[in-house]
Amino acid sequence: MERDEKKKYGLLTEKQYEVLRLRALGYRQKEIAEMMSTTRENISVIEKSALRKIKLAEETIRLYRELYCLDKIRVEPNTYTLDIPKIIFSRADELGIKLKANLSYLLGAIHYRAGGCIKRRHLIKPLNILIFKDGDIEIYCDN
Repeated sequence: MERDEKKKYGLLTEKQYEVLRLRALGYRQKEIAEMMSTTRENISVIEKSALRKIKLAEETIRLYRELYCLDKIRVEPNTYTLDIPKIIFSRADELGIKLKANLSYLLGAIHYRAGGCIKRRHLIKPLNILIFKDGDIEIYCDN
């Protein structure tokens, strides 16, 4: 006997997933609305709801990961970005952790993951760094 199985889209509904998929392919909301026989306004509501769910899921995962980190470093605004790797390496040394990162990697990760926190090589928002037992790190900016 065959079971009728629905596709799974995590926290998203099938419509939300489809709208995001089509947006990722470059379609405008108006075009998607025509394809789905609805209004552009309805597509906008569906997309915003999906993005809210994704943002909430990301925050939940980040909070969960924080439970398993050995240390969380909070770097305050006005800190010079070139000083941040030294802060990270010093804390890892205190914890006896060999990081899976070198100076070049850290600088790139800081600018990639927290570019919105930086202006003229200084932090304008707090920056958080999680250090894990296996030497991994995560970097994110407070919103």
